[in-house]
Amino acid sequence: MSVEIVDAATILNFLEDDEVFDASVRDMFGVLDKDKNGFLSYNEMVNEFKRLRLFEADFGIDMKTEADEVARVYDSLFLQFDHDMDGKINLREFKEETKKMMIAIADGIGFLPLQMILEPDSLILKAIQRENVMPARQ
Repeated sequence: MSVEIVDAATILNFLEDDEVFDASVRDMFGVLDKDKNGFLSYNEMVNEFKRLRLFEADFGIDMKTEADEVARVYDSLFLQFDHDMDGKINLREFKEETKKMMIAIADGIGFLPLQMILEPDSLILKAIQRENVMPARQ
């Protein structure tokens, strides 16, 4: 984990850089696609939801949540990604939904810098890293 400063512009600029964003999403998709069949199954996505600790209250403490409520949340999230309702998520669906989530995060952060603790494989961290090398690219 690392502590980083981020604002909405960092995330939005990352999303607009098709080459970098596409490569980052492809990499993440490839990591999540454990059976390497080109699709994300329900179980592959649930494993990621668990890793993201969606039911965390504060400071790494998980909330006590009923199993049926957890299942409903996971089902709902999976359906959010599965646009064509075929029971699996392809790269296009994953990219489109990931982009929507990143825009929502940017909207929530706003344009004032915010300090965040980020996982090493986080797309937000990739956005910050992209921003840090941009002057060298121009």
